[in-house]
Amino acid sequence: MFGSKTKQKPKTNKTETNLDSNGVNKGTTCVIAPGTRIEGKFTTTEDVRLDGVIVGEVNCSKRMVMGESGTVEGNIKTLDSAVRGKVKGEIKVSGTLHLHETASIDGTIIARKMVVDSGASYSGECKVGDQHFK
Repeated sequence: MFGSKTKQKPKTNKTETNLDSNGVNKGTTCVIAPGTRIEGKFTTTEDVRLDGVIVGEVNCSKRMVMGESGTVEGNIKTLDSAVRGKVKGEIKVSGTLHLHETASIDGTIIARKMVVDSGASYSGECKVGDQHFK
């Protein structure tokens, strides 16, 4: 009121980032777009959205989502996965594997839990349950 002064917040040069203590970006997704082809070993500590092609080994520490145009020719190891595309090789999912209606797997499936939508197809050995992750 009388003679009151408004207090201003002190200015700081602190920049907010989305990095963890190791300097790794938190909460990001690696996107492999249609038309992209990767050959060799592909490893990531982040989520992956695959709409392109990977020929080789895939290691994903988090969740791998494969669109209808996504293809992997090789082995996959991931925490969780939702597949709408094609896999030729082994897919090992330590969490939940969800095969959507357009999914096509030709090879071995090893998953802790699995959901298969009507229309999805797989050919090969299928092992589901905790006993495969000891």
